[in-house]
Amino acid sequence: MTRTTNDQPTGRATSGAVVPVLAFAGIVVAVMQTLLVPVIKDLPQLLSTAPSNATWVLTSTLLSGAVATPIMGRLGDLYGKRRLLIAGLAVMVIGALISALTSTLLPMIVGRTLQGFAMGAIPLGIGLMRDMLPRERLGSAMALMSSSIGVGGGLALPAAALVAQHADWHTLFYGAAGLGALAIALTLLVVPESEVRAEGTFDVLGALGLSAGLVLFLLPITKGSDWDWTSGLTLGMFAASAIVLVVWGGYELRTKAPLVDLRTTARPAVLFTNLASIMVGVSFYVVSLVLPQLLQLPKETGYGLGQSMVVAGLLVAPLGLTMMFTAPVYARLSAKYGPKTTLILGMLIIAIGYGAGLGLMTAPWQSLVISVVLGAGIGLAYSSLPALIVGAVPASETGAANGLNTLMRSIGTSVSSAVIGMVLANTANTVNGVEIPTMHGFRVSFLIATAAVAIGLLMALLLPERRPAAAHPQLRAGSAEEANPAHAEQALRGFRGRVLDAEGTPVARAKVTLIDRRGRQAGATLSASDGSYALTVPAQGPYVLAARADGHAPLASSATHAGDDSAVDVDLALPGETVTA
Repeated sequence: MTRTTNDQPTGRATSGAVVPVLAFAGIVVAVMQTLLVPVIKDLPQLLSTAPSNATWVLTSTLLSGAVATPIMGRLGDLYGKRRLLIAGLAVMVIGALISALTSTLLPMIVGRTLQGFAMGAIPLGIGLMRDMLPRERLGSAMALMSSSIGVGGGLALPAAALVAQHADWHTLFYGAAGLGALAIALTLLVVPESEVRAEGTFDVLGALGLSAGLVLFLLPITKGSDWDWTSGLTLGMFAASAIVLVVWGGYELRTKAPLVDLRTTARPAVLFTNLASIMVGVSFYVVSLVLPQLLQLPKETGYGLGQSMVVAGLLVAPLGLTMMFTAPVYARLSAKYGPKTTLILGMLIIAIGYGAGLGLMTAPWQSLVISVVLGAGIGLAYSSLPALIVGAVPASETGAANGLNTLMRSIGTSVSSAVIGMVLANTANTVNGVEIPTMHGFRVSFLIATAAVAIGLLMALLLPERRPAAAHPQLRAGSAEEANPAHAEQALRGFRGRVLDAEGTPVARAKVTLIDRRGRQAGATLSASDGSYALTVPAQGPYVLAARADGHAPLASSATHAGDDSAVDVDLALPGETVTA
């Protein structure tokens, strides 16, 4: 059954500072992904190593982030999302300090690997928001948290370029450690722990299997250009990845408390959201790779825009800023039309941005226009993803489900990096032994991004329709604070009724938790002022309805739902026996 804890007063959960603090933590974590972009070309010299070895400084962070994200999400569901968020940030700070104190390859890779573990902060933050915030604040909050990936990456480029151009490059890591420490302090002061817990133990074998499969898949993607895409090593690792992930999937389907609930993941609402996330990740990274190079190429090439590293970063920075300012716009659009519509709209704007960008590559100001348009589209798309996931999974699986969704975006950026890197290398001109990207390569990259968006748009169109909350007042599986008691009137395909005391008086704000046959939380809500509650069920079968309220003994009662679109009336008496209408 669902366990709860009261590490912090629940009243603090409504503090107006919770959302900006969690979003700040997400931005700090995202900074790690682009921190070294301004000094990528200088890394072999700075670390006294070969170029092929220096790429591990970036690859290690990508791999550890991909592996840690779903694992940290699941651990947060089990043991506390705030606790795991702080732990991830602490590991990031340690990694940043290790990198700041070295100029040799191996310690640098160790430090960068530790920095990647903090990527789990994004799904953990989204999970905390779902558990604590009322419905009217949840949409814009999750949008901001989800967009923090792009915001942090976009803002880090000019800031890191400025530091790298005017100070020792180790200052980048000292700054990252300071930001991480500040995020930890603010989280400890402002963010309370969530009471929502998943039942079960941590799936160690599942974590090892997923980690092995991801490393075997992502490593040849990131190193394929160095190893040769047709080499035995590259193809062998892809094949091994497929085998490991198939075996892992079979194990996850059989275990009682899996790391990733593949049955939930296979639901159309989750599956097509995750597939669309990969395409959004691809489109986001293309602009991050192309525009900085185009802006910094010398004008003597005939198409380069001849800007400094800092100016190039400033011209691309609106990509992240626009994503941040899109969050409140998304909240209003989603409230009226739903997250599926906003995802489709975001995809269309991204397609327009890349389509127009094919003809807007001849002046620095045009890069600014492209960044703003793409930032708006990517911001809408990123903001829609957690809402779609949260609406399709139980509250006890929020961290793991959003961790998997964040992983899908990381896979998209990894594939984008590999494909665009290969395109730019194969279309480059060699001048005095130096490969210079061509305008043809940049335009092909934009076309690839447009194609990815088209696929993502198709995935978004395949998402099942969901009625707006105002027209369909059923309460989805979620946290108690997420539910709106005023709408607890009826439920289609679920349970409804009232919570009463021993004398038959309605009990307001009683927490009613729905638990499935596997002992896992399938939903939760609060009773309204008249004691009424409503909960949907994910599937047919037996359930336990657990109710508790201050001043009353708790109650747990069994009930069965046929899985059709009917509502089963079940009144809950505290304390006492269940009364079935």
